[in-house]
Amino acid sequence: MTLTQLEYIVALDTWRHFVLASEKCFVTQPTLSMQIQKLEEELGVKVFDRSKQPVIPTEIGTSLIAQARIILREAERMRQIISEQKDSMTGEIRVGIIPTLAPYLLPLLYKHMREKYPQINLIIKETITEEVIGELKGNRLDCGLVVTPLKDSSIKEDVLFYEELFVYVSKKNALYDKKYVLPDEINPDQLWLLEEGHCFRSQVLNLCELRKRGDFHFKYETGNMETLKRMVDKSDGITILPELAVMELAKPQMKMVKRLKEPSPAREVSLVTHRDHIKTKLIRTLKEEILNVVPKSMLKLHNKKVVEIN
Repeated sequence: MTLTQLEYIVALDTWRHFVLASEKCFVTQPTLSMQIQKLEEELGVKVFDRSKQPVIPTEIGTSLIAQARIILREAERMRQIISEQKDSMTGEIRVGIIPTLAPYLLPLLYKHMREKYPQINLIIKETITEEVIGELKGNRLDCGLVVTPLKDSSIKEDVLFYEELFVYVSKKNALYDKKYVLPDEINPDQLWLLEEGHCFRSQVLNLCELRKRGDFHFKYETGNMETLKRMVDKSDGITILPELAVMELAKPQMKMVKRLKEPSPAREVSLVTHRDHIKTKLIRTLKEEILNVVPKSMLKLHNKKVVEIN
């Protein structure tokens, strides 16, 4: 039994396809298949049911793969101990980030990290919160940048900053001339929302108390916040934007931005890890650099109130 063989069964469990798993492991499909078969012969059990499509683990295989993930995590922990002892800032860090944060935070962070830590291999996956948490638990990500609180005991939350939420109003909308907007002034039929699965959608529904009102009909939903902005620009609609997105607006668009009454609604952005995470030094460095690029005013919850996700 080798660590490589354990890596292969974990990869096949993750991707459920021999060709895709081999590509992710940077080996040929016959090599991956042969090594998995050798492991099965050594253990005297079948780890995978190859008669199913996609391929799935057997009952005993599920338990073995779970143990393989633990072994691989501990092996990586040994490498990290050596790396930290040498005080070398090298290695790979796999980060999951939600789509409503990625376009605005990553451009600031990437340039900073590349210039300061060229030996760190930063691998980014943009996806929704639910998938980030699943990937952390499956050891396919090292950390995530998501909106919290998550209320998951297996996930550690390290709060980074608070983004105020703003109303983005079309020039054709009746609310355009207002300085402040109240949540109950927002017409649900004019509100452009992200699609189901995005935590930001849930926050907007809670902010505007739309679940209680129950009188809204959405014409269009998207997973792209930039699309929402354009829809408002071309219609008489409204959307809600987080602070980093507002900071990127052109001067004419800033006239379309309205504050909500204090305490201003905000979302809490955290760096999240699994309770058994191992890349402590790399993750700590990532946190420090994020705090360096985010405006200082966002680091504390001054005159803001966190909006619940669920």
